[in-house]
Amino acid sequence: MKLSKLNLPVIKMLIAKDWLLFQKQLAAYVTAGIFALCLLGMAKGWSFYLGSLLLIIVLVAAACFSISTSLLAERKEHTLAFVMSLPVTPLDFYLAKLLGNLVTFLVPYLIMFIGAIAVIAFTPLPDGLIVFSTLIFGFVALAYSVALSVAMAVESEGWNTFAMIGSMVLINPFIMSLGQISEISKYVETESIVWSMPAVTILLTQVTASVVVLAVTGWVHCRKQAFY
Repeated sequence: MKLSKLNLPVIKMLIAKDWLLFQKQLAAYVTAGIFALCLLGMAKGWSFYLGSLLLIIVLVAAACFSISTSLLAERKEHTLAFVMSLPVTPLDFYLAKLLGNLVTFLVPYLIMFIGAIAVIAFTPLPDGLIVFSTLIFGFVALAYSVALSVAMAVESEGWNTFAMIGSMVLINPFIMSLGQISEISKYVETESIVWSMPAVTILLTQVTASVVVLAVTGWVHCRKQAFY
């Protein structure tokens, strides 16, 4: 599909519409994330664990909010009829929803990710946590990409909810699995930032899988003649 065939003005309007509708809620998530980072930065036992838990909860909530409000809620409220009245193709609609969801998720995600790295780097917390934290953020991004792709491709609310919740709850087993990899876990409580082969492999897998999942979903939509 050539870029010239895309209705870029309408795509931009649909993206802006999602951003304007959800910016207040996203600000609330960012505020909660900053509060979690403040607890994290206190570098004490109870505050560190509470801050870590709250930060993960906020990340997961922001991811689920972006998908459920922009896609699932619109289907339930039957607002697709209005979109179909606009001069857009299924690919235009897909790109608008994809980019709109990525914007509404990535803004709080990146703020919290950069904030977490800064907190670890400029507080008494061991710098070795940077690698561990980056892999956790990478997992959240991958889980979000999977849930978003399912929501874009499948109309069933039940399957969408299952994919969204199922992909996110796997974060606990993932964290536990990271703790079992000695090349990663042995540096967590040190001041050394070591990107071992397992850590690099996991991160590259997360990034590649996220891109591939979204690309495959886009390819499927390019072949569709209808919006869903």
